[in-house]
Amino acid sequence: QVKVVESGGGLVQPGGSLRLSCAASGNIFSINVMAWYRQGPGKQRELVANIGSGGGTNYADSVKGRFTISRDNAKYTVYLQMNSLKAEDTAVYYCAADLRTYATTYNGRYWGQGTQVTVSS
Repeated sequence: QVKVVESGGGLVQPGGSLRLSCAASGNIFSINVMAWYRQGPGKQRELVANIGSGGGTNYADSVKGRFTISRDNAKYTVYLQMNSLKAEDTAVYYCAADLRTYATTYNGRYWGQGTQVTVSS
């Protein structure tokens, strides 16, 4: 009964910007960490950034200073503002939410279906 849905991907030129959004919905009691991962062509999925319920953040070295993660706890939504995009940022971006539902007493990880980001001229 929990859904995690990403939006905002697309095609952008090098140096451009995109903003990804991810909304969790359903029988949610609380959300702990929300995160963005990505998987480029022929690569393993990697952590891009995460944010705790109190706002603490972590970033991959490759995106520090260019990407900003934020969240709206009231809307169960996390955002990823991506600036100064490079060709190597091309990937499918996945949202993950560590959350507890009203039916459980523990956190489970829920994934979105992914959104494609392509950086190309």
